[in-house]
Amino acid sequence: MNLRHHGRYDYVPLRGRPDYSWPDGKRLAVYFALNLEHFSFGEGLGAELAPGGPPPDVLNYAWRDWGNRVGAWYLHEAFDALHLPMAALVNSSLYDYAPALVAAHRARADEIVGHGRSNAERQGTLDEVAERTLIRDATYRLAKEEGRAPEGWLGPWISHSHVTADLLAEAGYKYLLDWCMDDQPIWFKCRGNRRLLAVPYPQELNDIPAIVGRKENGADFADMIVDQFDEMMELSRMRPLVMGVALHAYIVGQPHRLRHLKRALRHIAQQRGAIWLTTPGAIARHCVDLPAGTVP
Repeated sequence: MNLRHHGRYDYVPLRGRPDYSWPDGKRLAVYFALNLEHFSFGEGLGAELAPGGPPPDVLNYAWRDWGNRVGAWYLHEAFDALHLPMAALVNSSLYDYAPALVAAHRARADEIVGHGRSNAERQGTLDEVAERTLIRDATYRLAKEEGRAPEGWLGPWISHSHVTADLLAEAGYKYLLDWCMDDQPIWFKCRGNRRLLAVPYPQELNDIPAIVGRKENGADFADMIVDQFDEMMELSRMRPLVMGVALHAYIVGQPHRLRHLKRALRHIAQQRGAIWLTTPGAIARHCVDLPAGTVP
């Protein structure tokens, strides 16, 4: 039975793939992605702390806005204290709303990743012309503000159309984060003989599915990070692996969750000599430089 397929990659089992290592012979690459998101007031999409009322939904808008005003700065202090890098996944509208927040990541030399214009919208519901415009708008603003175009992309709400990967490749992107189907980077086939690298991005170690979706508490989420790290350290003896942790300031920046997140961060930082603490862009660049055929 031939089911419809996306055509982006073939099935290649983890066991039996070519072996390689990360820089300095490391076997586990670890990165932290902080989603920096801005939402339209009184319209559009947004995560909900409680079931939203009729617009304007002040409760949920203000909860999300707390992340940019307060929670993100708590997280910066936590990561600075441990000298941990971050990748900032940036809605381009933040340059108008909270430019100091993006500037703080620039000052840390964090990677800036394209994350659409706003998380009040999805790109996968747009026609091709409108989606190309969304990608162009966000890319132009990030390039203007940062002095260089972003290498990577995460769609708002992980939303894709059937041509999203093609449009990203045509816009000059090198990798995307939206697909969570592997623990190693793999190549995506795109039209025009182009390709994109799919760098693993977590939907388990992601505070929205864990805390908002499954109603886990901060201690549970921190335990998940620690357990994932310890197990992947063992599993990476057999093959190189990528462990990502996806964070949102309005969720894990909350002090009662932040205390537990700090515990997980300390656990990982204590073993920094045994792992590659990095960014998704650095992972992508390393894979591009590997011999042809190494990355499936």
